[in-house]
Amino acid sequence: MDFITSVLRFFQDGGPFMYPIAIVLVIGLAVVLERWIFLSFAKSSNKRAFTQMLPLLHKQDYKSVVSMGNKSSAPIARMISAGVSRMGDSRRRDDIELAMEEGVLEAVPRLEKRTGYLATLANIATLLGLLGTIIGLIAAFTAVANADPTEKATLLSQSISVAMNTTAFGLMSAIPLLLFHAMLQTKTTEIVDSLEMAGVKCLNIISGGGAAGNKAQLNQGSRQGA
Repeated sequence: MDFITSVLRFFQDGGPFMYPIAIVLVIGLAVVLERWIFLSFAKSSNKRAFTQMLPLLHKQDYKSVVSMGNKSSAPIARMISAGVSRMGDSRRRDDIELAMEEGVLEAVPRLEKRTGYLATLANIATLLGLLGTIIGLIAAFTAVANADPTEKATLLSQSISVAMNTTAFGLMSAIPLLLFHAMLQTKTTEIVDSLEMAGVKCLNIISGGGAAGNKAQLNQGSRQGA
């Protein structure tokens, strides 16, 4: 109870700039929560889709792979489906790789969406805290100038203490937002790296399957010629 009372007193003593800082903090935390849920879902759906598509690629059941990619919302499913679909026009490794890279490039903006706002919100919270402190100090010195000389020192120390609350609250809001920003960036990078690694694995399977198929056809033709 004493802690809650201290927090409320700290917030009230900070002045009007505490409210916009609080709004910035709430918006930032909402972005963090939304991005964390989205990235966690993307990571799990990618893993599940890759696990389902891998046996189909080994079986060379490309029709099922494309069908699954069209129905799935997982970025990795769309990427693999784009590469397999390109095989209908060209079976060159470079063309398939370009199609998969295009799928990665399409997924990256959705993964990075709104994450960059957190750094901006952290800077806004810090600047609002400094602005509130400066305005509070101006008001404090103005009030002290018209006060009784015996009370000036006490009034000045109290006013400065109150004015510093906005800077403290601004930093208390900015630091967690910057930490969450770094965490989300790391999580996004891991997902993008997993997409690229899965693309290489699938490309090797497709290329190997095609080479194995061509070799089998050549062996069959040579036996028939014999």
